[in-house]
Amino acid sequence: MNRGLIFGIVAMAAVVVASNILVQFLMGNWLTWGAFTYPFAFLITDLTNRLYGAQQARKVVLVGFFVGVLCSFIGTQIIGEFGPLVTLRIAIGSGVAFLVAQLVDILIFDKLRKNIWWKAPLSSTLVGSSIDTALFFTIAFSISFSSLEPLNDVSWANEILPLLGIGPLLPLWVSLAFADWSIKVSLALIALLPFRFLVTQLQKAKL
Repeated sequence: MNRGLIFGIVAMAAVVVASNILVQFLMGNWLTWGAFTYPFAFLITDLTNRLYGAQQARKVVLVGFFVGVLCSFIGTQIIGEFGPLVTLRIAIGSGVAFLVAQLVDILIFDKLRKNIWWKAPLSSTLVGSSIDTALFFTIAFSISFSSLEPLNDVSWANEILPLLGIGPLLPLWVSLAFADWSIKVSLALIALLPFRFLVTQLQKAKL
């Protein structure tokens, strides 16, 4: 297996593990530290896609998915003050959101790879991040999915509050999702610079 591809797999696994740990630590009222590490999964996917193609990028994503499933399973077995560190709904939401969003990212990137260099990574990451956020927070916290884990009380996440403390009245989880999505969009823009630099350097290394 190509060394670059192995690096991509290791990097993806590291991001997934770090995000699963850091998501447990709050930063302010609306964010967790995991919001700042998870978006790098899209950078890794897009770099792999650009350098090695869509098929290899899917391999990296699948490794990340299985690592995430393993982390979630471990988390469900660790009992904290308020129950398992990872609930079933969060585990399902995390796994479904990651896999669907990353595969959509790969598809869009592949369709746009012949356009100007920034269009594929920016478009694919923006769409993928939006799908990831919508799927995860809806599955994990919306009342609509309570049947997934009837004994898990998510009433706290459905408390009606102003959006981010200043906007229209919406369930709390919508504010959490919006804040998370905002970070992902911001990092998607910032990541264009390291994406361009790393692609240039890694392409030289392949020559």
